[in-house]
Amino acid sequence: MNGALLVAGTTSDAGKSVVTAGICRWLTRQGVSVAPFKAQNMSLNSYVTREGAEIGRAQAMQAQAARVEPTALMNPVLLKPGGDRTSQVVLLGKPVGEMSARGYHNGRRAQLLETVVGCLEELRGQYDAVICEGAGSPAEINLRQGDIVNMGLARAARLPVVVVGDIDRGGVFASFFGTTALLSAQDQALVAGYIVNKFRGDVSLLEPGLEMLRGLTGRRFYGVLPHRQGLGIDQEDGLEIARERSAAPPYGEDVLRVAVVAVPLMSNFTDVDALAAEPGVVVRFADRPEELADADLVVLPGTRGTVKALAWLRARGLADAVAGRVAQGRPVLGICGGFQMLGESIEDEIESRAGTVDGLGMLPVRVRFAPEKTLARPSGKAYGEPVEGYEIHHGVADVLGGDETFLDGCRVGAVWGTHWHGSLESDGFRRAFLRRVADAAGRRFVPAPDTAFNALREEQLDRLGDLIEEHADTDALMRLIEDGAPAGLPFVAPGAP
Repeated sequence: MNGALLVAGTTSDAGKSVVTAGICRWLTRQGVSVAPFKAQNMSLNSYVTREGAEIGRAQAMQAQAARVEPTALMNPVLLKPGGDRTSQVVLLGKPVGEMSARGYHNGRRAQLLETVVGCLEELRGQYDAVICEGAGSPAEINLRQGDIVNMGLARAARLPVVVVGDIDRGGVFASFFGTTALLSAQDQALVAGYIVNKFRGDVSLLEPGLEMLRGLTGRRFYGVLPHRQGLGIDQEDGLEIARERSAAPPYGEDVLRVAVVAVPLMSNFTDVDALAAEPGVVVRFADRPEELADADLVVLPGTRGTVKALAWLRARGLADAVAGRVAQGRPVLGICGGFQMLGESIEDEIESRAGTVDGLGMLPVRVRFAPEKTLARPSGKAYGEPVEGYEIHHGVADVLGGDETFLDGCRVGAVWGTHWHGSLESDGFRRAFLRRVADAAGRRFVPAPDTAFNALREEQLDRLGDLIEEHADTDALMRLIEDGAPAGLPFVAPGAP
């Protein structure tokens, strides 16, 4: 077997990432060696592979679903928006510069098709199957000429395509039909059919529509996936962040309330997923000072615009709210950009080019932005527990003191700061840290002794595999992956303009 499939979507957030992960987990259970692939990803949630390459966080999650180690081949192009209509372009895991959207679409993107096809072919040589994820919609006709992630990739690599639509949003039949009808005849020849996502209710009520669309397009449905709560893991962006998340009732007497400040260009907000998995920990995202008042822990997360986020904190009164907490000895945690903002000063001629600006002055740290990005997978011990993380930052922190070292950063009183993303996924360390937060906050909160974050993630990935195995036509999917799109698929007018 040397098969492949492209999972496209009628829209962004139609479910491409989770369907791709589900197919990867299902195939893995069948004894098929499989890898995920996304030619081009636009996301501020990223991950560092063991070889020190930066890729989209969703592809790292899909690699876990496939039970393989993530590599740069799985996401050769990553775009990290930085505001002012520009993005940092990360190629094969390393940043290669900033580029405007117009400049990228008009120039560089078309040149990258050979690179992404080469990465895909290399993966196909290593695995029995590669499940590719598209981006946005394949019917974005304004972008089709330079497309390297949807039908441009499918055409170049002769990939069969299934289109996922989120029926929970409404209009899914029109979206399926319109997506197909806006593609050229050559593109349509690769679109084998559709998957309905997030269906609620009796499938028999949907069947007349499925049959009518099959008659209109000549294409089949590969599955109707029911709506399931809690499957949107490792999101690519913050558009669909739940305002409040919690796992279960507390193990001890008290809950612990965590407020994550939703700063501009927030990155790697997945850092707090492990907190939300703890029984009794309630995590919410906040953007007003009053929303921090009853929080036991305030988290300043990462951001692709540290200086811009710092100005935003001050303009909205959030900086004063955080300062008031610190004066009262109430816990604050800064991660990456949040850590940098808590320091004394930031010298930035790279990201914002603002020169030297004052930080919040809550940690004895001076930050200087370097042209080279730090991409690392540190590990060590803290509070007597092993801990692992990953680093993605241009800011170099000079730690000048503090009460103690904390994950290569520092702590002063109840203020902690570190560049390490992902550290809270280390179970023993997370429990030890939360005990200190609870003590400082005066809460009788006790971390559950048996919460295993990686095991919970494995359970979620198994649920995705179950979703495919139980509600998709897996025999038809396997034939599609092995044999490609069926011959003779009819053209749906009017086609691409």
